[in-house]
Amino acid sequence: MAVLALATIASGCAGGGEGAGRPARPAPGQQPEKAGPPPGAAPARALHSYAARLRAAHQARVAAAKRWGLKKVPLTPPAPPVNKPEITTRKGFEVGDHKELGLPPVFTAIPTKDRVVFLTIDDGSEKDPAFLRMMSELKIPYTAFLSDYLVKDDYGYFKKMQDRGVGLNNHTLHHPYLPALSYARQQREICGMQDVIEKRYGRRPTLFRPPFGNYDQDTLRAAKTCGVRYAPLWAEEVFVDHWEYREWDQDLHPGDIVLSHFRGRGDWKGTMPDMVRRFLNKVTAKGYAVARLEDYL
Repeated sequence: MAVLALATIASGCAGGGEGAGRPARPAPGQQPEKAGPPPGAAPARALHSYAARLRAAHQARVAAAKRWGLKKVPLTPPAPPVNKPEITTRKGFEVGDHKELGLPPVFTAIPTKDRVVFLTIDDGSEKDPAFLRMMSELKIPYTAFLSDYLVKDDYGYFKKMQDRGVGLNNHTLHHPYLPALSYARQQREICGMQDVIEKRYGRRPTLFRPPFGNYDQDTLRAAKTCGVRYAPLWAEEVFVDHWEYREWDQDLHPGDIVLSHFRGRGDWKGTMPDMVRRFLNKVTAKGYAVARLEDYL
């Protein structure tokens, strides 16, 4: 009898009896059983999570801007362009047979309508930990051009920089005035620095900046043999206490490359964070974001 009773209960649970063939309705006050979340629930949760991350990132930038004494929160750059702009040598900056020899283009700005500028920092003399913290907390991209005689006492400092996404590029071994050197000596200065960066940081740079911005045909020929593809100069230079401009209007323009140096109180009336503060206050006030130079090449 017990077996028969269990069988009867089982058959009822299987859908027999009154209403067989129709879905069972829940008792009053109960919700129908659902196989999964309603359509659109998962995308909505993902969108909410993304928005929360954006808010948290913005709040962190606001706090960092206040902590580092900025007047405003730095603007966020647009996404890197899918189609990279064509980079050519600026008129008047050519050397003999520049185009015919396929030499690296020399330029002071990126051709773009994006309201962005690019921060580049040369040599490697000052190794200020506060500068690394400031740039990381504010999430400001920049590109470094290094000379071995200044960085060799602390390669690790620049490895930390590289680990934060900073491009480490070529500024020669000893920072000489290159046009005064023979082709062979120029090649040693440039290719030698390529070797140092590859050994210490795992990659050969494609960007090279000649010291003082001075070069000749031999410079660019030598750079090409070392794997250099671009020779960016600059449109503006920023110091702790002032700016200097290449253009007659003394102003920023979309795509301008800005130069500064790894310098501290031994050379300037201030620190690297002081320089960054002056730089960011001006570009933000002018409505520009700071983008990563390599993303446009």
